[in-house]
Amino acid sequence: MTPSQPLVSIIIPAYNVGQYVRRAVESLQNQTLRNYEVLVVDDGSTDDTGRVLDLMAERDYRITVYHNENGGAPAARNYALDRARGTYIYFMDADDWAEPRMLEDMVSLAERSMLDLVVCGFYIDTYYGNNGEYTSETKSRPSAIYPTQQEFRAAAWQLFDQNLFYTPWNKLFVRERIERLNVRFRPTFWDDFPFVLDYIRDIERVGVIEQAYYHFIRQRSESETARWRPDMYEKREEEHGWMLDLYRHWGLEGDPASMEVVQRRYIERLIGCIENVCNPACKLSTKEKLTQIETMITSDRAQLAVATAHPRSRMMRTMLMPIKARNARLAYQEGVFISFVKRHNTKVFATLKANR
Repeated sequence: MTPSQPLVSIIIPAYNVGQYVRRAVESLQNQTLRNYEVLVVDDGSTDDTGRVLDLMAERDYRITVYHNENGGAPAARNYALDRARGTYIYFMDADDWAEPRMLEDMVSLAERSMLDLVVCGFYIDTYYGNNGEYTSETKSRPSAIYPTQQEFRAAAWQLFDQNLFYTPWNKLFVRERIERLNVRFRPTFWDDFPFVLDYIRDIERVGVIEQAYYHFIRQRSESETARWRPDMYEKREEEHGWMLDLYRHWGLEGDPASMEVVQRRYIERLIGCIENVCNPACKLSTKEKLTQIETMITSDRAQLAVATAHPRSRMMRTMLMPIKARNARLAYQEGVFISFVKRHNTKVFATLKANR
């Protein structure tokens, strides 16, 4: 059977996710919207990911599987983008899953209001223990339509504040706009964010759905979000530069609410960088770690951010105290503690992070 012109092209990069990818694809097969294609790129998997996908594709003509050499998620997504045929593009991670009405509701809003982008809420499901136990955190904003560029930019800080703009999988993109702007994923880890920033830089019409549909799963120990990164601090500095550049472009440098969110985002991620240095996998000596932390917390950027940010919890205000005091040793002790909790009590760490 030859598939009709798909309304939505769903793109999934897949690498060594044999035990998860069936759930992801089945959640798409259970969608109430039926007119779509699924483009899955098996990115050089060494487990049974490819076999699982091939068996599913044999039974569903809407699924196309590409078996490529390992090139990373950015290359896999770009490969599928070059072959997508849908009016809309939707990205999914192979170890997550989606609620049945997600695509129908997003497409309906996009068509009804002629939108360039639809953003919906999502769940962060953090699994711990061996019995399938998990905590769930919801990220969302009230439903809204921003019909003009000015209205969207004025409200964008609220979407950034709820982490709704950092990933591609809670969004419905217009393929024609992606191609017109020649937007592609950059060859770097955490490639999602710059793709979204490139797409929204001069966007006009945006819609938000409060309902959460997408389940982002924190479970695998080898997950990108759980590993020690030797260049994490440099990456976060780069990201902060992108945010400042975007707000300059939008003319929001003088807007207090917008800038407070940017600075709070930076300082929260700086604490993550301190924890990263304190990870036991980091082989630097204690002296070298202290030197790195001192460089981080005494920079002009860090001190501006800690002076501008308004933490929403007492816990976060306490965590910022070593940075305000420029006390590298106290920041190091804090980082060691956070790293210990992160490695030994996933539930507590997820709860604290959600309430920061």
